[in-house]
Amino acid sequence: MSVGDEVRAVQPPQQSLGTDAARNLATTTKSAPQMQEITSRWLLRMLPWVQVQGGTYRVNRRLSYAVGDGRVTFVQTADRVAVIPAELGELPALREYDDEEVLAELARRCEQREFAAGESLATAGDAADEVYLLAHGRVQKLGTGPYGDEAELGVLADGAYFGDEALVDGEATWAFTARAVTACTVLVLTRRDVLNLAEREDSLRGHLETLAAIPEQRTNKYGEAAIDLSAGHVGEAVVPHTFVDYEGAPREYELSVAQTVLKVHSRVADLYNQPMNQTEQQLRLTVEALRERQEHELINNREFGLLNNCDYGQRLQPHDGAPTPDDMDELLSRRRGSKLFLAHPRAIAAFGRECNKRGLYPDTVEVAGHHVPAWRGVPIFPSNKIPVSDARTTSIICMRTGETEQGVIGLQQSGIPDEIEPSLSVRFMGIDEQAIISYLVTAYYSAAILVPDALGVLENVEVGRWS
Repeated sequence: MSVGDEVRAVQPPQQSLGTDAARNLATTTKSAPQMQEITSRWLLRMLPWVQVQGGTYRVNRRLSYAVGDGRVTFVQTADRVAVIPAELGELPALREYDDEEVLAELARRCEQREFAAGESLATAGDAADEVYLLAHGRVQKLGTGPYGDEAELGVLADGAYFGDEALVDGEATWAFTARAVTACTVLVLTRRDVLNLAEREDSLRGHLETLAAIPEQRTNKYGEAAIDLSAGHVGEAVVPHTFVDYEGAPREYELSVAQTVLKVHSRVADLYNQPMNQTEQQLRLTVEALRERQEHELINNREFGLLNNCDYGQRLQPHDGAPTPDDMDELLSRRRGSKLFLAHPRAIAAFGRECNKRGLYPDTVEVAGHHVPAWRGVPIFPSNKIPVSDARTTSIICMRTGETEQGVIGLQQSGIPDEIEPSLSVRFMGIDEQAIISYLVTAYYSAAILVPDALGVLENVEVGRWS
C-alpha cells in the first residue's frame, strides 16, 4: 500500500455539511457584470452637444481664398517612392486641374532624392525652381532672426510640400533654408519639366495662363476675403463701401450612426431576473460598448473625426520627437481659449518624463470631482482611442470648444423614438421562431469644427523614448 493510501485510510469520516454542497442552498453576494472596455470617455463628457434638427448641421463661414493647403500621398514599392498623380492637385498651381493623363506624366517626371540628416535641401535667397514633395522624414524651415541668428520657422513631415510658387513665378527665390532633421526621401518636380509639358499639352498651358491672369485677392491673414474699413480719419473723408461674402458651398455634417441588434432568449428574460434583470444588464453593457465606439469614431472617422479633419495649417511636428513643454506651448499658441488637451495615456506619460528632465511639475485642475493633469491651466485628458503607431508615435489634440466660441462641437438629435439617453434609442424588434427577443440599439452623433483654428494636433509624438 502506498503512502497516499495510508493517509486516506486514517482520515476521519465527514461530520458536517461541506462548503461545496452548502453553496447550492446559499444566495451568493455577486457583482453586476464587469467590462474592461469601459473608459472615462472624457471627449464625450467635455464636448458641448448641439441639438441638430433634420440630421444635418451646416457650417457657414466667410468666403476664403486659401487653396492647396492639403498633403500629398505617395505609394512605395521596395525603395522606390511615387506620388499618386491625383494628389498633385494639392499644389496651389495645379488646384482643380483634372487631366489625369497630364498629372500622371508630371508624377513620372518627379525625381526621387535622398537627403541625410543635416543636409540642406534649399538655401534662403537662391532661385526657387523646384517643388519638393516630402515622402518621408522631417525637414526644418530656418530663417534669419532679428539679430542675425538662425531662427526656426517650422517643421515639415511626411506628405508636406514646399517651393510650389516656383511653378507660377519664374523669379521666385527661397524665403527660408530647408534642412533635413532626419534622413529624408523627397520627390522633386522642376519648373522646367512643368513648362516643357505645358508646351505640348494645351490643357495644362491654359490652366497655368488662367491662374497667372487671376488678380491677387485681398485677404486677411486667415485667407478670408477682406472687409474694407477706415479708421483714424478726420473731416469729411469718404468712408469705404464693403460687404461680407460667404462660402458658396459650406460644409454640411450629417449625423453618423452606430447600431447593433441585442438578442436575449425569452427563457433567460423570464426565469433569470433575480437579483439582477438580465435584459437590463445586457442592455447596459451594450450601451457602454456603443458609447466607446462613438468616442472612437469622433476621433478617428475619416469623414468627421478630429484627427482626420484638423486643418493642415494647425498640424505641428515636435521639435525633438518626444512631446516637450515647448511643443505644448506651441500647440497652445495657435488658438485662443483652448479648453482641453486630449492625449493617449502613453503620450501623457512621455510628456511627464520631459517635464521631469527640466525639473517641471505640471499643475492639476479639478474637473467633475477628478484631479486631472494640466499644462498652463488647460487640462490634459486621457483617451486610448487616439492611435499609437507601430513606430510608437501618436498625436496630441488641443481644442477650443463651444458654438459661441467658434470651437469644436458635438452633434446629436435628442427626442428620437424609444430614446433612453440623448440621441440613443432602444427599439423592440419582436420575437422570432426560436423565442429570441431582439432590440435595435442605435446612437446618432457627429462632430463639427466651426473654424480651422479651433482644433490643433501635435503629430508624430514619440512615446517610447526614456533617455
